[in-house]
Amino acid sequence: MIPEDLRYTAEHEWVSGDGTGPVRVGITHFAQDALGDIVFVQLPEEGTTVQAGDQLGEIESTKSVSEIYAPVAGTVVARNATLADEPELINAEPYAAGWLVEIAPEDPAALSGLLDAEAYKALTDG
Repeated sequence: MIPEDLRYTAEHEWVSGDGTGPVRVGITHFAQDALGDIVFVQLPEEGTTVQAGDQLGEIESTKSVSEIYAPVAGTVVARNATLADEPELINAEPYAAGWLVEIAPEDPAALSGLLDAEAYKALTDG
């Protein structure tokens, strides 16, 4: 459940895209599984500028509330509005319909500093 074509953060976010355009961000299967049933998601408005590591929003589950962090610096250009009515999509399809936001990165090269699938697997196997 760790797609090879994505990049990852130690905080369990995934990023798709090469940085030449907006990148899509979500939480990993590992993270949604640890959270349990997701009941609410708070996401930033489009146009919000974020720095890598900034809080991007929150995910509330039946177990807890967890913060979501920006994997790269940039501007939020899209948010998954479907999650307002169907937050459970994050549980069902964390790498597809359950994506959170799209960010236009300030520096496309910043993606190379994120974990690849092998490094993320090593992190979560520990």
